[in-house]
Order: sequence, then C-alpha cells, then structure tokens
Amino acid sequence: MPETVALHTRLKPGAEQEYDSVHAEIPAELATALKDAGVGNWRIWRSGQDLFHLVDVEDYQAMRRALAGHPANVPWQARMAELLEVQDDYSGNDSGIKLVWELA
Repeated sequence: MPETVALHTRLKPGAEQEYDSVHAEIPAELATALKDAGVGNWRIWRSGQDLFHLVDVEDYQAMRRALAGHPANVPWQARMAELLEVQDDYSGNDSGIKLVWELA
C-alpha cells in the first residue's frame, strides 16, 4: 500500500531563489533513482524559507535506505546541504510529519 509522507525543511536565509533555480530541473539520473526507489510523486511548496514536501512512495523507509548511498543522490544531497538549514544525510529513521487530521 503506497504511503503519502509530509516533510518540512527550511532554507538558509537568502537561499530561496537559488533553491527554486536548482529545482527547475533536477538531474535525470536523480529522477530515475527516485522512481526506482518507489517514489510515484514528490511535490514541494515553498513559503519564504519554509519548504513543505508531499511524497507518494511505496515504502518511505525503504526509499531512504535505497537512496542513502546512491551515486545520483549523494551529490544532490551535498548541493541541498549548501541551501538547507539542516542537511539530511539519510541516516536514521525519519518518518516525516505526523498526520493529525484528514478529511476523507
């Protein structure tokens, strides 16, 4: 059963435009790696420095394990670390933001 995972990240002050530019077109090899890891869709909204992600994925934890050392993801995460207040090194058991309520 696919999961939808919500994430929140925050940009370093002044990194907003660069973040938008970098995401205008992600590398094809990263898109392939995400899809191969079970991602069906990944959407990001930005409000100032705050980023809100919705990830539709087969298994979020398995995706993180698959991408942790992936040669397409490692340089991408290094680039994101330059722009984000807290970098994600794909270690640990991140599970996203807790769902509190849903109108179904």
